[in-house]
Amino acid sequence: MQILNPATGESIGRVEADDAASVREKFAVARDAQPAWATRPLQERVLLVKRFGELLKRDLEHVARDMTLEMGKPLQQARNEVNGSLNKIRFFTEEVEKTLAPEKVRQDGNTEEILAFDPLGVVLNISAWNYPILVGFNVFLPALLCGNAVVYKPSEHATLTGLHLTRLLHEAGIPQSVFIAIVGDGVVGAELLKLPFDCVGFTGSFATGKRISETLAGRMTRLIMELGGKDPLYVTEECGDLDAVADAVAEGVLYNNGQSCCAVERVYVHEKIHDAFVEKLKAKMQSWKVGDPLDPSTLCGAITRQSQIPFLQNQVDDAIAKGAKLVLGGKALEGKGQFFPPTLLLNVNHKMDIMREESFGPIIGVMKVKDDHEAAQLMNDSEYGLTSSVYCRNLERGKRILAQINTGTGYLNCCDRVSAWLPWSGRGASGVGSTLSRLGIYAFCHAKGLHVRS
Repeated sequence: MQILNPATGESIGRVEADDAASVREKFAVARDAQPAWATRPLQERVLLVKRFGELLKRDLEHVARDMTLEMGKPLQQARNEVNGSLNKIRFFTEEVEKTLAPEKVRQDGNTEEILAFDPLGVVLNISAWNYPILVGFNVFLPALLCGNAVVYKPSEHATLTGLHLTRLLHEAGIPQSVFIAIVGDGVVGAELLKLPFDCVGFTGSFATGKRISETLAGRMTRLIMELGGKDPLYVTEECGDLDAVADAVAEGVLYNNGQSCCAVERVYVHEKIHDAFVEKLKAKMQSWKVGDPLDPSTLCGAITRQSQIPFLQNQVDDAIAKGAKLVLGGKALEGKGQFFPPTLLLNVNHKMDIMREESFGPIIGVMKVKDDHEAAQLMNDSEYGLTSSVYCRNLERGKRILAQINTGTGYLNCCDRVSAWLPWSGRGASGVGSTLSRLGIYAFCHAKGLHVRS
């Protein structure tokens, strides 16, 4: 399989892809190895994952550079991802022992009732390319710590990064038979779904998630899916410092080239401050330099998938045809590489694709609203339910607005952030199940009720 640099279109290497036969063989190896891994003391598994974190920190520059080369993320943002992933290692290694400790929940006469946990077995992790480390960690770290074996398929757009993670896990002492990488595209992924995994953890688009769900229908396979978003943000008339809010919103829209499931994808602004806010947002977005992801001054790198360029262009063209006003960007850059500039559209409405379909790029529509009620109605007018944001200095008012929004995560006076200590879950087309937090540890275990009579 050839790996291309989206910033140049040039090949940066080739890797051997798996086929149906190798997929079956690797699954069988993981199945055979899992029971022995589950019997190893939890404290030992914790120490191995901590060692993995030390090795990842050691190889930070190598890993970050390859991530940038294969998926177009600006180099500093790739470094940020590696550093941010260390917090997830800290969370899981600190929390897993007390989370999984058997708990005596009741004494009924001479019978103790105890809550305990067993591993699921073999977990399939089909991971994403936009945050290949952070997203993968949501699944395979707790899965390994809980005593499962993992078959891990990184996205074909982040294969080198996935192979680095595999190499470092093995160097840390995780057995090669317990964490096994699969290389390939969607065809290989389809072969994996034919096998009797005990759990499938997938991160990607709603369309692919739907196909996976349909493929697994009728099987007793646990399914955990982190899918897309059309994440709304509302700026109230009492948001505070407009300049600071505009700066935060621009980052929420443009960070990682807008290729984040929790990126800001729809903005609603109270009519009293709409014009002033838009001017500041335009200036902030203009300041995000587009170019070579290896250039330290670049803030917007290359669009990872070539097919996304015409998709973004179609959203812009559709909005303009339906009455939107283009005030910034709007057309892919000419020359080599896959670049789309920061794009801002006004006078948008919910008849336009840009306010309905996930964009996954550096484009945003801004809509004027008259009050909180209208804002909440529009924010809920979506099949997605991942995150929502409100900027409001009156915290009680902001909390009341967020309480009305049907999303798994709410942000008040912030946006586009993830904490390992809180659950990451979507509603509707945004996913099934939860990762992160203690819920994201329980997700990779069977609960077992023990009745112990003396």
